[in-house]
Amino acid sequence: MGPVRHLPASVPLRTFVAGLAAAIAAVITTGSLFLVTGGEGRAIAAERSRSPEAGTPAPRPDRVALVPDATLPSSRPVVGGPGESAKTGKSDENGESTEGADVKAAPPTLMAIAPAKVPAKTLRKIAKLPHVTKVAAVDGGTVRVSGTALRLLAVEPARFRSWTPEAVARHPDVWSALTGDEFVADRAAVKRLGMVLGAEYQLDGGPRLRLAASAALGLPGVDGVIGKELGRRLGLAEGVVVLIRGDAGLIDRSGVRRLLGGTSKVVAVRSAESRETPAGEGPVGRPESYLELYQRSAELCPGLSWTVLAAIGQVESGHGRNNGPSSAGALGPMQFMPATWKAYGVDGDGDGETDVWSAYDAVPSAAKYLCANGAGRGGEKLRKAVWFYNHSWAYVDRVLSLADAYARTYS
Repeated sequence: MGPVRHLPASVPLRTFVAGLAAAIAAVITTGSLFLVTGGEGRAIAAERSRSPEAGTPAPRPDRVALVPDATLPSSRPVVGGPGESAKTGKSDENGESTEGADVKAAPPTLMAIAPAKVPAKTLRKIAKLPHVTKVAAVDGGTVRVSGTALRLLAVEPARFRSWTPEAVARHPDVWSALTGDEFVADRAAVKRLGMVLGAEYQLDGGPRLRLAASAALGLPGVDGVIGKELGRRLGLAEGVVVLIRGDAGLIDRSGVRRLLGGTSKVVAVRSAESRETPAGEGPVGRPESYLELYQRSAELCPGLSWTVLAAIGQVESGHGRNNGPSSAGALGPMQFMPATWKAYGVDGDGDGETDVWSAYDAVPSAAKYLCANGAGRGGEKLRKAVWFYNHSWAYVDRVLSLADAYARTYS
């Protein structure tokens, strides 16, 4: 086990929802948590441990002629998890085909917090309010990490999936974590608290919680999600958080509060489209074809040819036809290792998510990663940057040979 690392005590804590602490304080249990270093740092070190020696010319085996993908100008970039592609359709978190299915995954319109468990008959009354289309109740409460509060939901994964943004619903790590007694943190909480994917959090006198995944959950004040059974063991309050979906701005919030009781709180959940996109995170958009996506993404790295991105996309996944996970754990159309994605993943289409399974995020992220390793300078710097992407000189020659072929085909 590595050395214990505590979260910084000076980190400001975002409130669950303004004024909600009193409503939840009576129905939660708290504890003292501490951070135990996990495997994420080792993964980064392993990826970088074989960098080329400075000044040593890279070997140049004879290049093999490869054929560019003829569908590049017409095939639409794909978004989805394992097994999903433009040709084969979608698959759920268990790998089962859902082609043609209407998942309708989206965050709730409103989220309410009640002072006690909400009875089923009250949920039915809320569901009958004008402009309400769906209602669900989940468990909630607070634990503490080195004195800093983490506000959690405890959910049944299969039912909660439809209440998440579409990118989260298709993220296999989230659902495997929730079914395996592991912790999924909201991406904002990970950044704010300096948390580490793969690290373990140990409840004082209780079980360790492994941070197995992070995602933009879209729920105000919620720092993370765990499975319902784990939440029960940790003493989270049953059925006190109500998720409500319906017509934004038209649901009678005062009617919801009246049904839940005078001390309940109701807050709106902003959609991904309403959030501001951080500067520099959404310069690519959603092009109609892979060709345009590679071309726009290359603009993020002056000096990098789009043909290199296209070659990597073809070699790694066949432009999203085989998104993994690979046997080594690489994910998505550009086959990022989780540690590398954490450092270089960007929101390429401005939807508020950085989704490794989305070509709109993965391709510009690949451009960012290559650029950080000197790809924009060309020559040997480009070769070494591609080597960093996959530590094989045969891979480098394959990619650059294919990039040359793309340049000739789509000049």
